[in-house]
Amino acid sequence: MAGPPGRPVSARSNPVEQAVVWLNDPLNWTNPGGILDRLGEHLTISAAAVALGCLVAWPIGLWLGHRGRGGGLVVLISNVTLAIPTLALLTILPLTFLGFGRPPVIIALAVFAVPPLLANAYTGVRQVDPEVRDAARGMGLSGGRLLRRVELPLAVPYLAAGFRTAAVQVVATAALASFVNGGGLGQIIRAGFGLDIAAGGGQILAGGLLVALLAIGVELLLAGVERVVTPRPLRRVRHRAARRAADATAGA
Repeated sequence: MAGPPGRPVSARSNPVEQAVVWLNDPLNWTNPGGILDRLGEHLTISAAAVALGCLVAWPIGLWLGHRGRGGGLVVLISNVTLAIPTLALLTILPLTFLGFGRPPVIIALAVFAVPPLLANAYTGVRQVDPEVRDAARGMGLSGGRLLRRVELPLAVPYLAAGFRTAAVQVVATAALASFVNGGGLGQIIRAGFGLDIAAGGGQILAGGLLVALLAIGVELLLAGVERVVTPRPLRRVRHRAARRAADATAGA
């Protein structure tokens, strides 16, 4: 698969020089199938996958946390989803009725996003001060109203932490979408491998750099959002608890 048309890069230069030349070619940015097109595809796929993961993981995590039960189930679900390699899902799902393209990519990445979203949603509700919960019950709140009006608002910082972790993981992994013709920045890397390594090394390096910079940018942006939604007195405590929950789930 050829990359987006642009000016040829000398095969005599080293890959770093080739990557600089390739990235500085305006045609590689603006032509059909260029960086801007692939970036839009990458962000669309990643956003859809994280949104789907939130729709699945947050209701389960919040409800189990509200009930005060199911900690083992949270770990089990997280371990099962972590045990399934994303590349394996990307290989299997296109052979189903989903076919090749974006749908199997979004589903595979959503499965990958579930563990941090689920673990932090559960932890966020369980970290609510029991005295606050008792006071809310004393005011007549119970069941779903207690969850919506008290526990959920207090769990928002934890939800933000899980969202941040899931989003960065998905953005970094979405480069694999190119294996099933799903688009994204991975197409640039794949196209580079389709060339002679002496000529395509710079394009491969440029594509990897673009994915890395995008992941770092998402991390920095969502870190700022997470800080904004976390009350100042709770930042250190919440950060440690949320990270412990994510690490425990990933290492279990």
